[in-house]
Amino acid sequence: MFLPGFILNNVLEITPEFLKKHGVKALILDADNTLRLYRKPEPADGIAAWIGKLKDNGIALIILSNNYPSRVKPFAQKLGLDFIAMGLKPSPIGILRAKRRLGITKKQVAIVGDQIFTDIIGGNLLGITTILVKPLKLENGATYRFKRWLEQPIIKRHKNKSKPILNSK
Repeated sequence: MFLPGFILNNVLEITPEFLKKHGVKALILDADNTLRLYRKPEPADGIAAWIGKLKDNGIALIILSNNYPSRVKPFAQKLGLDFIAMGLKPSPIGILRAKRRLGITKKQVAIVGDQIFTDIIGGNLLGITTILVKPLKLENGATYRFKRWLEQPIIKRHKNKSKPILNSK
């Protein structure tokens, strides 16, 4: 439930070749600390070009965020992406909505995010491929620090595996 299929340093490591190798034709993307710094309106360095490359290779993309539409919509528009705000992750509700909008099967989609207790659990509940990326910047709030502390044994357990796994539920 808690283990991601893959752990990568950042989304820029997700290439069209990597996705095609694993049969992934669409990505559900978290925004804060995955594509942009927390509470910043601009994409992080390299994100716009990365999204362009994925689109050019036929990868469908959608942003799924637990944030309010007023914060998600302008960001998604800057990247030319569809979005779902108030995604309620880790509940499968928002992820299912995103998958339906993409018009793709669960075997063809992956969710990408920086938090095990929202993005990864949500994806694992539905049996879709999960990709955990390191947060662009660690948050300062006590709640975030506590969640990051809880994530460490899970990440360590994943790193002790011989190779990354692909969810096959």
